[in-house]
Amino acid sequence: MRYEKGHKDASSQRIMEVAGTRFRSDGIAATGLAAIMSDAGLTNGAFYPHFKSKADLVRESVAAAMEDQSQQLQQMIAEGGLEAAIAAYLSPEHRDNPQIGCTLSALLPELARQPLDTRKVYMEGLLKAVGAMASALPADSGDSEEVAIALYAMLIGALQLARAVNGTPLSERILKTGADAARELVRRDHP
Repeated sequence: MRYEKGHKDASSQRIMEVAGTRFRSDGIAATGLAAIMSDAGLTNGAFYPHFKSKADLVRESVAAAMEDQSQQLQQMIAEGGLEAAIAAYLSPEHRDNPQIGCTLSALLPELARQPLDTRKVYMEGLLKAVGAMASALPADSGDSEEVAIALYAMLIGALQLARAVNGTPLSERILKTGADAARELVRRDHP
């Protein structure tokens, strides 16, 4: 059966979107190809014309998710500054929806175990996000990139902790305290 031009690209894109959502929701190791393909509305056999392996799919879906997140972050910063980004990142909505949230906070331990080429893709996405944050900081003191790295690490850590104790009052406290500390870091290093 012959398909229209662009069908393969559309199918690849759909597989990556489903995989990105599944990976963030369930984890990379716990997500099987059969579930991804079923959710994408395709057969298991349709996977290999698109990707050589699950590792290739992980790399490509992480790259696509991080690119999307970078664009969202840049838009948030353009519309409301770092305050808007901090508030959105450490919100109950973000905490409660890892499947559509930050790839890094959802998959950090698993990304550390991926092959080097996947970790390089992740690093490039991380640096892009750090660059967006650094560019939003006033350039009047200190190293903006170092402050942005610390800020991003603080946000990711707070979100992961809040998710780990979700359903308890401590989760809300972690979100609030993390956001307050992030704002203070920005104010302290860049009055």
